[in-house]
Amino acid sequence: MRNMILVAAALAMSVSTAQADDITEALESAMQAYEDGDTQYALEELEFAKQLLQAMKTDELVQFLPDAPDGWSREVNTEMNAGLAFMGGGSGAEATYDGDGQSITITMMADNPMVAGMAGMIGNAGLMGAQVERLGRQKFMIMEGEISGLVDNRILIQASGGDVDDMLELLETMDFRALGKFGT
Repeated sequence: MRNMILVAAALAMSVSTAQADDITEALESAMQAYEDGDTQYALEELEFAKQLLQAMKTDELVQFLPDAPDGWSREVNTEMNAGLAFMGGGSGAEATYDGDGQSITITMMADNPMVAGMAGMIGNAGLMGAQVERLGRQKFMIMEGEISGLVDNRILIQASGGDVDDMLELLETMDFRALGKFGT
């Protein structure tokens, strides 16, 4: 248990100052509760620190969502991560883009067990009758008006709701190389 607390404390040292204070406080509280023999409270404080770290990671992932094109609006879904806890964890980010009479949603999921299952589908898109489109070095599967791609075999990107060409144009503005380094 003590090693787990020390590892969590080390992780907290690399976070932004504003959140680091809350994370550091939670980790210090967990350590104190552990030393006092209050295992349950130590676990609760560790879980709280974990939630704060996860929120930070989500904020980092949101940075990779494209900006809204000129004349469009973008609204980030701040509730995206709540559902991921029930699907095995990981980080997620989602935004809806409204303009030109359509609404496009881009969703990203990183380090979620469901993402691994998509690798086979995307890798065999042609066998499934789907169209494959390249945006730079990144391959995307287009099937039934939805676009799916896998970055670094761990980050799923999906676009839906709009004209395929408009969705591809929006996806093309993303930095997939930098996204592949997310969380590392």
